[in-house]
Amino acid sequence: MKIEAETNSLLAQIRDYQAQINESRSSLLQGFDFPSTQGVGTFGSEMASAVTNALSSVNEIQENATSMGGAYLAGEDIPLTDVVLEMQKSSLAFEATLQVRNKVLEAYQQIMNMPV
Repeated sequence: MKIEAETNSLLAQIRDYQAQINESRSSLLQGFDFPSTQGVGTFGSEMASAVTNALSSVNEIQENATSMGGAYLAGEDIPLTDVVLEMQKSSLAFEATLQVRNKVLEAYQQIMNMPV
């Protein structure tokens, strides 16, 4: 039951992030003026803060998993299932971050290879 609740919480968090991304996309497209460069500077800062927040979140998840593993090994009263679940969350978050990085690099390479 606890795993199911945590899974539902994680899914809700992902849906919240998706809604925030959709809102920022729609607000950027509505306010975008093609002849000028209005809003470009704010997009860069928003993107930087989103990436920073995402990496901080992944780092926090990994630190939590490491501390739980250490506490379990030290003999504290932590269920093994909780430790394994946190390790899996950490692994999944890192893998997702790695896949996003790969897609961003792939997109950058495609843009750089475009003829002008």
